[in-house]
Amino acid sequence: MSTLHNVPVSTASARETIRAWLQEADRVLIAAGAGLSAAAGYDYGDTERFRELLPALYRLGLRSRYLLGAPLPKDMMWGYWAVHIDDIRYSPDPNPLYRKLRELVGERDHWVITSNVDALFARNGFAPDRIFTPQGDYGRLQCTVPCTRETWPTRRVLDTILATYDRDTGRVTDPTALPRCPNCGADVFPNVRVGPEFIDDVYLPAGQRLARWLDAAPTDSALLVLEIGAGFNTPGVIRRPMENLVRQTPGARLVRINPAHPDVPSDLGIRALSVPHGADLLLDSLHP
Repeated sequence: MSTLHNVPVSTASARETIRAWLQEADRVLIAAGAGLSAAAGYDYGDTERFRELLPALYRLGLRSRYLLGAPLPKDMMWGYWAVHIDDIRYSPDPNPLYRKLRELVGERDHWVITSNVDALFARNGFAPDRIFTPQGDYGRLQCTVPCTRETWPTRRVLDTILATYDRDTGRVTDPTALPRCPNCGADVFPNVRVGPEFIDDVYLPAGQRLARWLDAAPTDSALLVLEIGAGFNTPGVIRRPMENLVRQTPGARLVRINPAHPDVPSDLGIRALSVPHGADLLLDSLHP
């Protein structure tokens, strides 16, 4: 097993190295975790934002959006999901940080793989058919059984819930607004990976196209993996695969941008750059 190393690097030094590596890259793979969206203003641990969006749940003693295991009644849980997904998945405003990242990549041949389920890449200029989201998308629902491999868009369902949502109590006041599977009547859940019942059918074609893109590259092609905000919540989705990809790809380089966990495997040597800074700070410095 490779040891990890983290050689301290200044923002200025990181900026110059990344610019040089981008210039030399034939292809760019952006690999993003929750840290990127947190830096972009969607921090699940932001207590003040939680209180602003969900005051009733805050009064109950809850403090963050990490509510998967919270013992809430169904009408309150769906009130939470509707407000949360409406905010993080359907906010209409362009996101400056994601826009800067898109501008940084420019016209280079590129793909995105992300554990984030907020569609912020697709909503900020990245081609939807070149984004692989193996953890799912808040834009879809699925049966919890599941009785079918079919999934459904969330937007209309959320609108129905929000029309009967009482912000003061945190409850959905009309029981008929609570969604159920149209096939079997069971509970539904956002189509995101939380257990073996997760239906990933709609996302697999993008993963297959990404694999073909990687396999089809000439042997002398220079690949830059720009990994941003991928920690250890789900290291098997982004962090470990990116290390292995660079390890197994001649000419590939890894830039790991992470203020908390910037360490890179020592066996990658000078092909890996550890950047212990937030994505917002670094992308601001890289932006023309």
